[in-house]
Amino acid sequence: MPSKGQMTGMRGVYLVAAELSRLGFIVSPTSRSAAGADLLVANHSCSRAFSVQVKTNGTSRGFFLVGKAAHKLKARSHIYVLLNLRQRRGTEEPEFFVVPSITVARLTREYARRNSTWYAVNRSSLLQYKDRWAIFGNPT
Repeated sequence: MPSKGQMTGMRGVYLVAAELSRLGFIVSPTSRSAAGADLLVANHSCSRAFSVQVKTNGTSRGFFLVGKAAHKLKARSHIYVLLNLRQRRGTEEPEFFVVPSITVARLTREYARRNSTWYAVNRSSLLQYKDRWAIFGNPT
């Protein structure tokens, strides 16, 4: 049985895929073993293609865990979509931040406490990327 965290991650991937499809892009989930890319995205002429890494918080948080590889996984065609699943007025309102991987690499900070180390990006440093789907360009 999948963990709660795995289910949250899966929900995030499919919410991002649905939003990109709504915007007119061709979207395909990768296999779960594809390191660094949850979705492959292309415009209709296939002249532009992207790999997308989705990081999802089950509730609204002030940071996103991105993993140690975020420092190294950076390319013009690699995009992060960081997602808070917010509850408002009894309904879920996803909060999307669409961020180039080069920016995520620059903003990622290492935090260590006792026997644990994690890598995160603070939400406050991402506000200019809220709903910035235009990073993908025109879908046609």
